[in-house]
Amino acid sequence: MRDVLVTLIVFGWLPLVFKKPYMGALMWVWISVMNPHTQGWGFATTFPFAAIIGGVTIICLAFSKEEKSFPITPVTGVFIFFVLWMNVTSFFAIYPDEIYDQWNKVMKIMLMTFVVFMLIKTKKHIQLLIWTIVISLAYYGVKGGIFTIVGGGVHMVLGPQGTFIGGNNEIALALIMTIPLMHYLQTISPSIWVRHGLTAAMLLCALAALGSYSRGALLALAAMGAFLWLKSRHKVRIGMLLILAIPPAIAFMPEQWSERMDSINSYEEDGSVQGRFNAWWMAYNLAKERPLTGGGFEVITPELFYLYAPHPTDLHAAHSIYFQALGEHGFVGLGLYLLLGLLTWRTGSWIIRNTKNLEEYRWASNLATMIQVSLIGFATGGAFLSLLYFDVPYYLMGVMVATRFLVAKELKQKGSSVSDKKGADSTGQFGQISPAQPQPQPIARDSG
Repeated sequence: MRDVLVTLIVFGWLPLVFKKPYMGALMWVWISVMNPHTQGWGFATTFPFAAIIGGVTIICLAFSKEEKSFPITPVTGVFIFFVLWMNVTSFFAIYPDEIYDQWNKVMKIMLMTFVVFMLIKTKKHIQLLIWTIVISLAYYGVKGGIFTIVGGGVHMVLGPQGTFIGGNNEIALALIMTIPLMHYLQTISPSIWVRHGLTAAMLLCALAALGSYSRGALLALAAMGAFLWLKSRHKVRIGMLLILAIPPAIAFMPEQWSERMDSINSYEEDGSVQGRFNAWWMAYNLAKERPLTGGGFEVITPELFYLYAPHPTDLHAAHSIYFQALGEHGFVGLGLYLLLGLLTWRTGSWIIRNTKNLEEYRWASNLATMIQVSLIGFATGGAFLSLLYFDVPYYLMGVMVATRFLVAKELKQKGSSVSDKKGADSTGQFGQISPAQPQPQPIARDSG
């Protein structure tokens, strides 16, 4: 039944893509983030939904008469260089015959990220994309939160198998990233029932993250909560909510959960943590020998661990977005990735700074703030997970770019309009501008 439902949704949605190509971008995000076909047990689990959606969207984009320019900014420029550099490191990969599957998977993600950049342009598009990401991940958060409550937190919450978020650590980080986006949707939702529903979903997602037994997720949640409090206009309200919500949630979890979290303080004796350190040293030593290109995709092999790891027999994935970038793409790749994050952050800061005290753009300021909060969670939790190619952060990067483009364009138009009216007033052709009318602020210039 689930297989049939997913199939009906996809093929029922496809005709809309021919009229509105951005619907294809939204459907791609839904299918790639939620992976709804993995929730079935029949033909849908292996049916090429993503390939069909991606192909139709690209064809419609090519033949559409709508504007389809790619936004050129420092963020997108570095993103292009990062993708190109991944191809360079693939050419010089240590195991060129074994990287095709991973290269193919990553390049598909990056290609469709470019497509999303080209199709998501208006306020409506931006908000629909946020809704799509939230619904895709909140499904697992609500289900996982209920599972944690019913089971008393004894059993571990996992994500859909065979996806980026299949493991307990990965689904926990994805859910933590979703919580600030839910809060943003609360600020733009006129319905009180939707706002209450989002509050319930946020609490269940937090419980599901705790129920994953992920120590990295706990650190990410703490970092994100602290930053959210600092950025909030309602520090007392947010502080009281955190105080009232977090201690009961932690107290609810069983003793085995507390023992797992307490092991953070005794990481020297934890085999999992020491395995991560071993993988990080391997990536660093590999990059020192190949500083420009790293090893390319697929560097977790016994041969490379024998050459570069302190403990050659202890094979582990990088378990860090930073060391994954370093080991696979060298110091250049890591530098590009860090620069991409920095410029995305500065783009959000530009939006917040230029929309300050402009009620009309409160939505943009809140969105940029909540994406920054979400990225704090990803940057913290990602330090312990191999999620370099997880697509959600790249979609949020696209949202930042699209929002800045939209805000800058409208503020420029308003500034030109005011200038024209002032010039007309001096010739007596138009009426006076009301002193009560809010004036657009000058657009701050920076490289972000």
